[in-house]
Amino acid sequence: MKKRVVYVNGSFVDEDKAKVSVFDRGFLFADAVYEVTAVIDGKILEWDGHVKRLERSLKELDMKFPISENELLDIHFDLIKKNTLKEGLIYLQVTRGEDDRSFDYPDESVKPTLVLFTQVKSLAESNIAKTGLKVISVPDMRWGRRDIKTVQLLAPSMCKMMAKKKNKDDAWMIQDGFITEGTSNNAYIITKDNVLITRNLSNDILAGVTRRSIIRYAKEAQIKIEERPFTIDEAKKAAEAFVSSATTFIGPVVEIDNQKIGNGRPGKQSLRLREIYINESMKNALHA
Repeated sequence: MKKRVVYVNGSFVDEDKAKVSVFDRGFLFADAVYEVTAVIDGKILEWDGHVKRLERSLKELDMKFPISENELLDIHFDLIKKNTLKEGLIYLQVTRGEDDRSFDYPDESVKPTLVLFTQVKSLAESNIAKTGLKVISVPDMRWGRRDIKTVQLLAPSMCKMMAKKKNKDDAWMIQDGFITEGTSNNAYIITKDNVLITRNLSNDILAGVTRRSIIRYAKEAQIKIEERPFTIDEAKKAAEAFVSSATTFIGPVVEIDNQKIGNGRPGKQSLRLREIYINESMKNALHA
């Protein structure tokens, strides 16, 4: 089987040769941010949104952007070509770099660590859109700056495993009685009056790139939108529910805490928005 080619600090290497230092702050402190971009037909979706969010995450943590935006885009295209990636994702991670272990940030002479790799994954024809997701509700135990896309993902991973142990697909996290988001996605409901509700942006949730586009497309489709917190009881009484992320696009939610949403099948509006999102994103996708 052909080995993947990955990018590590200026070099393209086979995956088994890719290494970073044990003193890297991403390893020691989760002092790092990441982005995931979708690739369909060898094209990159939502590039501008992802690179702008990366810039913001780095700025919030006083980290340097390691290379120029054009250089970063070229690396993405090189990885697509070297791995003959038709459909899947590209994972990007920037850490503060390598330094002796200390809670203090290192001085500015320390260079950030930059790593990228590809994963093959079916996106456009995902089974999630056909069967829908079953979720449970769990307390949100993450840190307070969820608006920064850091690699501090242990809490979401634990919540995901709570769902798996109950033979469910994912978890929706709750803070002060209201849903924040899923373990790796933004959460939405559509009321019986055809109002799309999703939590408003703040430090409590990640500003999803896909979320931003969905809201724009929903407005163009004459769907009323309310950006506000909603409860698990509201979600259970909704006509439809769904999640969004860079590689799920829109994933219908058909069950919450063992209660069916609507008729227990992926909702028509959710699937309609998914189709619109994929079509519009592909129109603006970038290729080498």
